Amino acid sequence: MLHNPHRIQWASNPAQEEMDIPRQPFTENLPPSSSESTTPTEQKERILKRMLQTQRRIRALAGSPSEHGEAAGHPDTQENLQSVPSGSLIAPQTQDEIILNHMLRTKERIKWIPDPKPEAMEIPRHSYYHEPPPPPSTFSAWGLPILLFCLTMFTTLWAGAYQVNTKPVTGAWNFLTKYPDSLLNGLPFAATLLGILVIHELGHYVLARIHRVPASFPLFIPGPPQFIGTFGAVIRMRSPIMKRQALFDIGVAGPIAGFLAAVVAIIIGLSFSYVVPKEHVFGLQLGEPLLLKGFAWLMFGPIPTTHDLVLHPIAFAAWFGFFVTAINLLPLGQLDGGHVAFAVFGRQQRQLAYVTVPILIYLGLTGWPGWILWVGMAGIVGLAHPPVTDPDVGLGKGRRWVAWGALVIFIITFAPVPFSVG
Repeated sequence: MLHNPHRIQWASNPAQEEMDIPRQPFTENLPPSSSESTTPTEQKERILKRMLQTQRRIRALAGSPSEHGEAAGHPDTQENLQSVPSGSLIAPQTQDEIILNHMLRTKERIKWIPDPKPEAMEIPRHSYYHEPPPPPSTFSAWGLPILLFCLTMFTTLWAGAYQVNTKPVTGAWNFLTKYPDSLLNGLPFAATLLGILVIHELGHYVLARIHRVPASFPLFIPGPPQFIGTFGAVIRMRSPIMKRQALFDIGVAGPIAGFLAAVVAIIIGLSFSYVVPKEHVFGLQLGEPLLLKGFAWLMFGPIPTTHDLVLHPIAFAAWFGFFVTAINLLPLGQLDGGHVAFAVFGRQQRQLAYVTVPILIYLGLTGWPGWILWVGMAGIVGLAHPPVTDPDVGLGKGRRWVAWGALVIFIITFAPVPFSVG
């Protein structure tokens, strides 16, 4: 305690109010004139001299001889000892208590002084630190989502009407210019498809708001009317998802919400669908996921191999909802399945992605080539998922069950060959 003055701690004095003394390097309370005129070496000598005097007094009070052979060594030793209570036989005071009481009662206090000019310190930032995102502009927050949604409404309406058209046309553009009044025939398909996509993206958006992750409104991507008129929709996260539970909730909410909407749509759409002989069917053939086969068997019974099921536009939109759900649940990078897999398995998600890629490449080479395109896009973004700040936080039993449910959804909505020409 004597040789390291920075470790001295003051005990509370019951006769005084509590004071919060800043613990900074101290020196002797010198007069302003002398402190200004003396050099740092002289100030250091004064401090050492004062500390030696205090050390001698404390040794005298403790009953030990001084370094210089002086007997209990100081003129006011007896007076100081009389002012220190010696305790009783029941609760005697220790030597440390006597020394501490003397330090508290002495009139000559040690003065703490702050640093004259503390140096500016740079606070180290964790590697996970991210600057808060700037507020989006009005166009980015509202104008762009509304504009893209209106364009996608038009292209999906155009695609739906073009699918059910029976009039002679030479292409989608010729159909639009020749029969513009037929666009409303595409309303069942467009409304169902956009409804599923909106519910899917709102699942992400609502959970992002709950977990206080800044996110944009859904951004729909219009596509060519020769197929479905859209490439889907995305939500921009304006900051990374750094918490494990938030990553799981936001990632899994979209596929589950979109899946439930597609289930309702497929039940309604199959009620308007019908079975025809295969010789009457031509063009694009759709793969049959397990869930679609189950609903078709419940509504139509066993379908002979010589016949095929012609889907109503509402059922076709529901089928595409299943396809979007299965694609998003692939455990790759920034897909919803990548979020969920990383939240559940941690860094093992990378190994899971490396196993998934060759399977998709095989399916692309033997079935639908589009799987190779998806692998390429996932490889550009990255197969592995960025880390979170709390990898040791558990998901809980409830989220584990939801993860198993997401795996079941992927199995019953995945079609190895989603498209073929027959």
